Amino acid sequence: MKSWEANIRKVIPYVPGDQPKGDRIIKLNTNENPYPPAPGVLRALRELDCDRLRKYPDPEASELVHALAKHYGVDDNQVFVGVGSDDVIAMCFLTFFNSGKPILFPDISYSFYKVWAELFGISYETPALDEAFVIHPEDYYRENGGVIFPNPNAPTGLLMSLEAVEDIICHNQDVVVIVDEAYIDFGGNSALELVSRYENLLVVQTFSKSRSMAGMRIGFAMGNPYLIQALNHVKHSYNSYTMNLPALVLGVEAVQDDTYFNAMIQKVVDTREWAKVQLRSLGFSFPDSQANFIFASHKRVPAVEIFEALRGQQIYVRYFNQPRLDNYLRITVGTRQEMEALFSFLGRFLANVR
Repeated sequence: MKSWEANIRKVIPYVPGDQPKGDRIIKLNTNENPYPPAPGVLRALRELDCDRLRKYPDPEASELVHALAKHYGVDDNQVFVGVGSDDVIAMCFLTFFNSGKPILFPDISYSFYKVWAELFGISYETPALDEAFVIHPEDYYRENGGVIFPNPNAPTGLLMSLEAVEDIICHNQDVVVIVDEAYIDFGGNSALELVSRYENLLVVQTFSKSRSMAGMRIGFAMGNPYLIQALNHVKHSYNSYTMNLPALVLGVEAVQDDTYFNAMIQKVVDTREWAKVQLRSLGFSFPDSQANFIFASHKRVPAVEIFEALRGQQIYVRYFNQPRLDNYLRITVGTRQEMEALFSFLGRFLANVR
């Protein structure tokens, strides 16, 4: 090893889902929305004044912050925006998890939490989900330096009741509690209604899933103004211009079209519930997902065999080669046509597996 190599930070990075290229691919592995963004987004993109691109974007992201605040019924000083919810949560780790005590998040959860904790030198503990992949609030009653968990959880898709979420918050009022709601629009009630009661609560959401804008990278947090101010102080100490101009302009348009948003959500939910019936008929079992994906295991055929067979047909789902997860596939809910192609192949494949 050369002397300078000893000073390089070494981490095990987060591994995103495959991004395959081609025209005849069925991509059901990264939980993207199969439908396009709201018509206003496409219109604003066509009409974008390119002369504005030579100037820095608004470091306060004021128009997007105001649109989100108006939409969700909070004040502007209760909203923070970032480059996808990953950026927002990373800022939260840097800002709030500095006590030296271990933070808590589930052992089966969004795998980026562990990466951030190790990157930033934050100790952590991972209370185990039970055999049905359920989070138990009492596991979070212990002393800690902060709490974060997704609701619905990923990769299981299971939704905690708002009462269970509040139970965790109520027992951890001396630390910041972050509820990661990347998938909340597909089922369940947001913890946003609890923000007025708990000044230590942050609710994080994203445009990547329900708003069909994963490519624009927009995420946001809502909470007590003091928490938002602290996040902004860290952001401006790191990079004031995190949000690019097109993202700011198009994000505002995406928030304003509730009719289209609700219609597309309903299409995903309807397809998800239909897909559950098809999966059961093929011998799969799964937690009752309230997200835009299903976490499924077959009763006879190992998940890795199904994964490889699907990939051979240019159908991509997510396989996790990890303890407790290695016999499950996470299947994003695509269009009805995409899901029919998936089930058509699975029916033929499984019928021929002894």
